[in-house]
Amino acid sequence: MVTTGTPRVVDGLVRPLDAALREASFRPADIEGLLGPVAAGALDREQTLPALRVARGAGPEPLAVLVRLFLCGDDVTRAELDAALPGVGTDGAQRLGLVRAAGGGRGDQVRAGVDLSPVTYEAPDGTTAEWFVTSDLGEAATNAALRPDHVLGVGGASTTLARATIRAPRRRTLDLGTGCGIQALYAATHSDHVVATDVSERALAFARFNAALAGVELDLRHGSMLEPAHDGDFDLVVSNPPFVITPRPDRSGAAPAAGLPLYEYRDGGRSGDDLVRDLVTDVGRVLAPGGVAQLLGNWEHRRGEPWQDRVGAWLDEAGLDAWVVQREVLDPAEYAETWLRDGGATVDRDAAGWDAAYGAWLDDFAARDVEAVGFGMLLLRRPTGTASLRRLEEWTGPLRRPLGDHLGAVLAAHDWLESHDDDALLAERLTVAGDVSEERHLRPGASDPTVVLLRQGGGFGRTVRAGTALAGLVGACDGELEVGRIVAALAALLDVDAASLRDELLPQVRDLVRDGLLLASD
Repeated sequence: MVTTGTPRVVDGLVRPLDAALREASFRPADIEGLLGPVAAGALDREQTLPALRVARGAGPEPLAVLVRLFLCGDDVTRAELDAALPGVGTDGAQRLGLVRAAGGGRGDQVRAGVDLSPVTYEAPDGTTAEWFVTSDLGEAATNAALRPDHVLGVGGASTTLARATIRAPRRRTLDLGTGCGIQALYAATHSDHVVATDVSERALAFARFNAALAGVELDLRHGSMLEPAHDGDFDLVVSNPPFVITPRPDRSGAAPAAGLPLYEYRDGGRSGDDLVRDLVTDVGRVLAPGGVAQLLGNWEHRRGEPWQDRVGAWLDEAGLDAWVVQREVLDPAEYAETWLRDGGATVDRDAAGWDAAYGAWLDDFAARDVEAVGFGMLLLRRPTGTASLRRLEEWTGPLRRPLGDHLGAVLAAHDWLESHDDDALLAERLTVAGDVSEERHLRPGASDPTVVLLRQGGGFGRTVRAGTALAGLVGACDGELEVGRIVAALAALLDVDAASLRDELLPQVRDLVRDGLLLASD
């Protein structure tokens, strides 16, 4: 069994470590070049054997040694690691808390105590940053159940949140539940000051080390939920909180059901979806006017209560502008299976333990008439006046990059529309967004299409079915003519009443502007 460690910031060793990792080309593109697409793909799925075979076959090449050690959980020799990390060596890596060596001989085995992975960040302006991020070793490397205070690395959820975050310049940003600190590192690229909080002391130790390795200064604070952010006034709050719904039979949130593992990174210590509800209703008090909070979360679908009504009640209490996108829905059995397998290697191998834990989850959901659990993204904003944005939708399709830019543009479009009544909108010159294409379907031999689709290439990749008039209006939106003149021309061409056509088209035009298919000229 591999024992996980905790990294430590040691003056005089952190910068040489960064330099040595760069010298070894320890970056995603070079790792894939070494491993090939098959082994690299398997490694992304946490299957280490194909990558391990390739890396071992590459011999003492520094990149291969680092891949074996930190990404595959393989033992390397002291001599191999000394050569792979010049200026740091095995002794320095031990002082940093990254590895453990069996002895002082050149042939003695060295084993990783942490996962060390490269991350490439692509900024909205096209610039890139390369970081090296430590976290706890996963089950693929340790072949054991995760420890309760396990610190996650950069996974699918954290990547989703990072890509969805609006990267506008910020004065103060809060990363609530920072874990290994990846969201805080992203935030530091466009924020003057970043506060990163976590209930886990080990998580803060990882975040502190990762920030030092990246040359980034973070304001790290220990505590639960919003307690450490008492000074508030944040322009941006990002959070991938511990939202997992874990059975708690006493309903107080004090403890999980017997036999269930408790992990700090996913279990927030509250019953049902109370943690997400509390975060939604409370986060406004730490936001500056106009400040935005972007969160991931779960919510329960209870019998007889649409999820939009349940989450909508939270939004009513919060008094914030809100856009909630449900990305996935799992039934109670699927949900229990997902989180039982997450870090539950011991439970998974024990049939009796698995059945008991599985049953506890099903009983917990049944007690609250939960029929399903939704997962998605929440974008909240503290309005400068009265909240005017309320949007709850389901979108299970792929998300285009860069999503954060799109979300920011949608917020701006919403504000623009709020300031334009119908007369003002008719006086505007609109243009078609550059990522929008038109698709026409015609019957063989026909001259006119039976279906016209407007397809969005970025953002949510929406497809809008357009009637003849709407398609004609969009086609004429080149920034030269006002919307009102286009509508009048279409009414004459189609021989319909201009006022009726205007009443039909303006709501559709507003939807296209709101979703980013049409752009305001200003």
